[in-house]
Amino acid sequence: MRGRRRRRPMRAKVMPDGRVSLPADLRKRHGLSHGGEVIVEDTGDAIVLRTLDQVVARAQALSRKLVGDKAGASVADFLANRAREAEAE
Repeated sequence: MRGRRRRRPMRAKVMPDGRVSLPADLRKRHGLSHGGEVIVEDTGDAIVLRTLDQVVARAQALSRKLVGDKAGASVADFLANRAREAEAE
């Protein structure tokens, strides 16, 4: 998320077919000014929209927290090991 400070709530219109129109300021701030995909999460008491970049950044941060700098624990290491295993078969 760019900038952690809280901003005032904004209204967005939900159309009868489910489309949501986000305010231009939000689209611009989060890199969606030309459209794009978002991940929709139902937290039980809220609906959270995240850009794909935000989801990837959160996953990478969680991975770093869980794995740290442990040798051989990166995705690149995993894929390299799989490729070696496939060649050995």
